[in-house]
Amino acid sequence: MEHAEYVYTSGMSESDVDEHLRAGEHGVLGLADGDDAYTVPLSYHYDGERLLLRVSEHDDDSEKGRFIEATETATFVCYEASATESWSVHVRGPLREWQGDADEQTLNEWFPPFRLFDEAIENVGFTLYELEMERVTGRETVE
Repeated sequence: MEHAEYVYTSGMSESDVDEHLRAGEHGVLGLADGDDAYTVPLSYHYDGERLLLRVSEHDDDSEKGRFIEATETATFVCYEASATESWSVHVRGPLREWQGDADEQTLNEWFPPFRLFDEAIENVGFTLYELEMERVTGRETVE
């Protein structure tokens, strides 16, 4: 790696991790079933205590649900990166259906608009999952 370009990174403080999670809206959820992995981009809501993920349900989409059921420890990553600056936050823990209550107005406040991909809106539903934040790691570039 003698000629590879690189930048140094270091761990983030708890307050920086909290700030990035509060400011963000999207990330990638990693799931696994044995030796088979599945990742999906999702919108999230973080309020300082819990990380909620909005997971869509489609008439013909059972793969995501199968992986959620099979995964013991999920990983959620949110990040930004350019050639000179970057940060990432990894949250690991069990993923469980959220048992709280939220009306449509609250969900619209918590999450950005959902992006439809060739689906009829009446064929799409949502379930909120809470990712138990057992392990949270943040890294960012340093100068």
